[in-house]
Amino acid sequence: MERATDRGPTAEPDAERETGTKPQPRTGTEPQPRAGTRPQPQSDTEPQSQSGTEPQPRAGTRPQSQSGTEPQPRAGTRPQSQNDTEPQPQSGTEPQPQSGTEPQPRAGKKAGTSARRRLRRVRGGALALVLALLIPLLAAETALRVNYMGDPADGAYTRGQDAIWLGHAWVDGRKKDDDVAALAERLRGTGIRDLYVHAGPLEHDGTLPSSAYRNAPWLIGAVHRALPGVRVQAWLGDKLATESPDGLRLERAETRAAVVDSTRRILDAGFDGAHFDLEPLHSGDRHYLHLLDALRAVTRAQGVPLSVAAHQIDPLPAFHSVWGTLTNHPKWWSQAFFGEVARRVDQIAVMSYDTMQPLPSLYGGYVAQQTSLALEVTPPTTDLLMGLPFFHENRFGHWAHAETVPAAVRGVRLGLSRTDADRLRFGVALYVDFAATEDDWSAYREGWVRP
Repeated sequence: MERATDRGPTAEPDAERETGTKPQPRTGTEPQPRAGTRPQPQSDTEPQSQSGTEPQPRAGTRPQSQSGTEPQPRAGTRPQSQNDTEPQPQSGTEPQPQSGTEPQPRAGKKAGTSARRRLRRVRGGALALVLALLIPLLAAETALRVNYMGDPADGAYTRGQDAIWLGHAWVDGRKKDDDVAALAERLRGTGIRDLYVHAGPLEHDGTLPSSAYRNAPWLIGAVHRALPGVRVQAWLGDKLATESPDGLRLERAETRAAVVDSTRRILDAGFDGAHFDLEPLHSGDRHYLHLLDALRAVTRAQGVPLSVAAHQIDPLPAFHSVWGTLTNHPKWWSQAFFGEVARRVDQIAVMSYDTMQPLPSLYGGYVAQQTSLALEVTPPTTDLLMGLPFFHENRFGHWAHAETVPAAVRGVRLGLSRTDADRLRFGVALYVDFAATEDDWSAYREGWVRP
C-alpha cells in the first residue's frame, strides 16, 4: 500500500636537417641509424674509408665505388645514375619505401576511431531519449501550474459529506472513552460525517478473524452517543497479488466469496457501512467489479453504504498503460474504469496524494485536475470525496513540503468550481488521524469548512 499506515610513447627527434653538407662522424665510430629505421648491410666490396678523412654516407644513400666498377643494386631497389652523388627526390613525387618496410597504421587507431563513433551514437541516442521524456513532462507540469491559477467559487466549501480514516487502535483495545471524547470535540463543527475505522486487514484468502475488531461494539456505541449522525464504517483491505506472487487473488471465485462473507459478518457486529481499500488494483480489473456487485447486494440488504478508496485517474490519456510498461506498476486508472467503479458503490474516495509532484503549486494543480476528472464520470447519486494528505512522509512519490493540506484544499475548490460547483454529494477525506498535526486541522477548517 503506497499510503501511510499504522503499521602512447613519443617519437624521438629527427636527425640534423640537411644544410648542403653532411655531418662528419668522429674517428673510429660508426653512425647509428635513426630510431625506427632498419640498418643497411655493408657490401662485400665496400671500400674502406681513410682514417678520419672520409665521411660516411648517410643512412639510405648508396656508397660510390672507388674501383670504377659500379656495384650492383640490391634486389627491389632502383639503380642510380653515375653522375648523381646524392639523389634528391623529384618535386611532386613521393619517395618509395624500401621492400618490406611499408608503414603500417598505428596499433589501435582504427579501433579507437570506431569506439569514438559508437560513443557519439550512444550520446546522441541518450540525448534524444531525455528530450523525448523531458519535453512532454515540462509541458504537463506547466499545465498543472496554470491549473492552479484563478479563484475558486465563493460557495465551494464543505457540504457536510466529509470523512476521515482512523487507525486500528480504535478497535483493538488501545483507545478509551477519553479518546472518543477528544475525537468528538475535534470533529464538532466540521463537515465530517463518516469515520473509516481500520478493522482489517483481510487474510489473503478473504477471511477476517473477529479478534481483529473485538472492540468495535464499544466504539460504535460511544461515537453514536458523542456524535449523533456520524457513521462508523469498517475499513477493510489487503495487498493484492497483482504485482507479486504474495497477496489476495481476486481472480479466485472462492476468495471473492470469502470477502463477501467477511463483510456480512462485520456488518452484523454493528458497523454502519463497509469501506474497501484493495491495492495495487489495476485499471480494468473485471474481477474487482464482480466483487463490488456482490458486496453491493449485501450492503443494500443491510441498508448501509458501500464505500471504496480509489486510485487516481490518468492525468494523460492511457498514462497507466505507459507507466505500467515502464515500471510494472500501473498506478492510475482510466477515467472510464473509474466511472464503472463509481456506479457500483455509494461512496468513492480518491487517494489524491503520493502524486510525485515537487511543488505545492504543481500538487494543487494536480488535485484540481483529478477533481474535475472524477466529477465528470461519477454519477450524482454517488458521494465523491477527494483525499487530503494528513501525513508527513518523504519518500519516492511523496514530498511532504509539496503535498500539503492548503494546496490540496485549494485544488479541490478549483476543480469543483470549474466542473460542478453546485454538486451536493461531494466532500473531502482526511488521511490519517494518527499522523495529523494541528496545522493540518487548521488548514482543513480554514480552507474548506469556513464556519
